[in-house]
Amino acid sequence: MRKRGGRARWTPPVRRRRRGPGWAEQPPAWRQARPALISDALGRASARPSGNWFVVGASRSMRAADRPYGRTVGGVEVVLWRTDTGELHAGSGVCPHLGAPLRDSRVVCGTLVCHWHGLALDGSPFAGWRPFPVHDDGVLVWVRLDELGGEEPTEFPVVPVRPAAGSGVDAVYTTVGRCEPEDVVANRLDPWHGSWFHPYSFVDLSVAREPRGDEDDAFVVDVSFRVGGRLVVPVRAEFTAPEPRTVVMRITDGEGATSVVETHATPLTGMGEAHPRTAVVEAVVATSDRRGFAAARAAAPVLRPLMRRTAGRLWRDDLAYAERRYALRSTGRFPG
Repeated sequence: MRKRGGRARWTPPVRRRRRGPGWAEQPPAWRQARPALISDALGRASARPSGNWFVVGASRSMRAADRPYGRTVGGVEVVLWRTDTGELHAGSGVCPHLGAPLRDSRVVCGTLVCHWHGLALDGSPFAGWRPFPVHDDGVLVWVRLDELGGEEPTEFPVVPVRPAAGSGVDAVYTTVGRCEPEDVVANRLDPWHGSWFHPYSFVDLSVAREPRGDEDDAFVVDVSFRVGGRLVVPVRAEFTAPEPRTVVMRITDGEGATSVVETHATPLTGMGEAHPRTAVVEAVVATSDRRGFAAARAAAPVLRPLMRRTAGRLWRDDLAYAERRYALRSTGRFPG
């Protein structure tokens, strides 16, 4: 909406792009995408506290009250389950009796029952089994692993600011790559690659402001999301890294202002593994102040698969980028 004469005037969310340069004719970005600048931004992100919290998955995927959810984080087996009232529990995924994988067990009346010999866990310490602190922020579930994180623990994770609860449509996409979390974060802290590496999604990208240090540590980007043909949605977005394994893109101006895309990188393998694997858990929370957006909220179950498909297409490319970075870095061939 735009205001004219003191009244709001309707504007279309999608615009027709003027004919601009083609992919090969767009201004090269390699001079602006300075390796030292990206490395410094990565270093500042890595130095921020995480409180030992790791994203394990989508809150929506852990709603069933009859079966647990399992994830390996940094080589640590984790099991999560909900009680009949929705309370979430987390703890070691290894049964203390004979080592059964608790992720394959069952939940009965809110209690996790091992499928090997029937040992029952209600979420409190028992027979050598110990719980882990867990946090459900409504979109994602986090688990705190103090021995793995090695930092001063915090009561809650660093959850990015999102649109008000109930005002948006959220979707979570998860994939796994052969790299380390820093390679995923470095990819997201390089906004210049957007219109070169993903021309099917982004055009007319320019970095309006680079990070200036801890007090102003954001990439500000002007970019148009390609809808189809010459139809685009131009926005201004901000990229920040609030903790070592998270990068947030927030739309600050244009269609969908305050919408966010959160990229969380969770290590699956332990430190020093020869073949590291990292889970990319990307949460998209889209919102709009347009009156018609209520229809989008009502259609959320239909929109979520489309949102995940869009994220999946981008991450097929970006994981190749992150994996290539790791392969070069781990063999001492990475430039810089």
